[in-house]
Amino acid sequence: MPIQQLPDTLVNQIAAGEVVERPASVVKELVENALDAGATRVDIDLEEGGIRLIRIRDDGGGIPADELPLAISRHATSKIASLDDLEEVATLGFRGEALPSIASVSRFALSSRTAAQEHGVRLEVDGGKVAPLQPHPHPAGTTVEVRDLFFNVPARRKFLRAERTELGHIEEWLRSLALARPEVELRISHNGRLSRHYKPVRDGAERARRVAEALGEEFTSQCLAIEHAGAGLRLHGWVGLPTAARSSADQQYFYVNGRAVRDRTVAHAVRQAYADVLFHGRYPAFVLFLECDPRQVDVNVHPAKHEVRFREQRLVHEFIYRTLHEALASTRAGLAAGHDVSLPAAAPMGWAAPAQGGLGLPVRETMAGYAALYGGGSAPASLAQAMPAANEAEAPPLGYALAQLHGIFVLAENAHGLILVDMHAAHERITYERLKAARDGEGIRSQPLLVPLSLAVSEREADLAEQHADTLAGYGFELRRAGPQALSVRSVPTLLADLDPRALVLDVLGDLREHGASRKLEEARNELLSTLACHTSVRANRRLSLPEMNALLRDMESTERSGQCNHGRPTWVQLTKAELDRLFLRGR
Repeated sequence: MPIQQLPDTLVNQIAAGEVVERPASVVKELVENALDAGATRVDIDLEEGGIRLIRIRDDGGGIPADELPLAISRHATSKIASLDDLEEVATLGFRGEALPSIASVSRFALSSRTAAQEHGVRLEVDGGKVAPLQPHPHPAGTTVEVRDLFFNVPARRKFLRAERTELGHIEEWLRSLALARPEVELRISHNGRLSRHYKPVRDGAERARRVAEALGEEFTSQCLAIEHAGAGLRLHGWVGLPTAARSSADQQYFYVNGRAVRDRTVAHAVRQAYADVLFHGRYPAFVLFLECDPRQVDVNVHPAKHEVRFREQRLVHEFIYRTLHEALASTRAGLAAGHDVSLPAAAPMGWAAPAQGGLGLPVRETMAGYAALYGGGSAPASLAQAMPAANEAEAPPLGYALAQLHGIFVLAENAHGLILVDMHAAHERITYERLKAARDGEGIRSQPLLVPLSLAVSEREADLAEQHADTLAGYGFELRRAGPQALSVRSVPTLLADLDPRALVLDVLGDLREHGASRKLEEARNELLSTLACHTSVRANRRLSLPEMNALLRDMESTERSGQCNHGRPTWVQLTKAELDRLFLRGR
């Protein structure tokens, strides 16, 4: 065929293929327009999962009558006018493609009135064919009706799922919006029945109520409140405790300047922050809001605005990782969920690594001293208290030991009721954290290779090795370029000398390429120390005296991440007096 200009209707239908995937995509675009118009209440009426009808009504500013035809024109928008506006866009929408794209694949109607107009105006579009404007009674605000989605594109319509499935996608997106905009009232009706009503939350202190309404009380009762700012960034929200991790990533909500996004940099930072406390195959739950200068984030990288690109990707990754890593370090056993985390984190536990000697010596000394404490030796007098204090309210968080059960569990009484501790899991975490402290106190020592190792790499990886030579040296590696696509490995970290240096170097370079930093070395060292801690911790059927049990409880209270063992399993559980009463039907 000769080159020819495509008709507008076909152009809009092609654009609809990028913007309009399913009814949930339509709801997203229309509700975002309502919010950009200043709406404080949005009503969403649906029929047959949005396939038959989507009606969005808002109380926003409305559209002047003479601008209604422009609203359904491609690349017509009131939100940006120049490249400068695009680089610091603060609205949810800005492309000017949503309405014409939706109107081209549905029976579409747009009704609106501004506060200055005496009456409203209605514009109808049927599969891209625009009808004349008509007067229409309407309150201040806008109503958009989308009927028979994809009626004129049968190939797209046949890919839509069952009514319940499509409704589920809409409800999930609205749940995400409810978390981001608690001040906006959202009413969702399906087939004539009210299915969900998110009431507005005016006070910041009440935002947890909106979170509980959206995600359930279980999330809010098992989370930490996060608030941290620095380097021009602010991160706030809630992160679930490691012991409340889920079998799927269905409760992970991340927002950049109020926009819900999916981002690999963010996902990687969160995964690394939880790496030391999460059980294998589980996923953390979180609702996090990152705020930054709009000029530092590019929101114009995806047609449906699902993704963003950070200009300082490494800074964002490090900020999120450090914030969450330090917050999770505060999850000491006995600390109630839901507490606010003020960063920087609390002071480290009262134990310092020896200042002299190589890494192996302090590790052995640490293990010998700790084995003596829990292997039959006497506990320090300051930790040997076995009886509760006269004032129960002054008892420590994990209370005081009562007995040992089956040589596995420590039973203790605190102000709230009964505490059960898995002594091996708890001791494993305590030992692990002390080993890490000993290692960090010594720094990373390097061991020269007898024969330098030649490593074939890509030219880009060789460039990275040169650019990050100081960083790699800090990790204990000495790498020299031996050719355009070759490296010579001359030194490796002492602690990891027995591991395959080829795989380790390539993993580190891969992280540097992807995220500008690497924790592969730290992860490998932690894995070795975790194994060592597991094998040297107190075993089941080991009988402990009351002073020894109390020493374990006090160490748990002062040790970072002691709510979970090295493998992410819980180390303790609390049974409150009310729960014990229910077990025995007391008071009924």
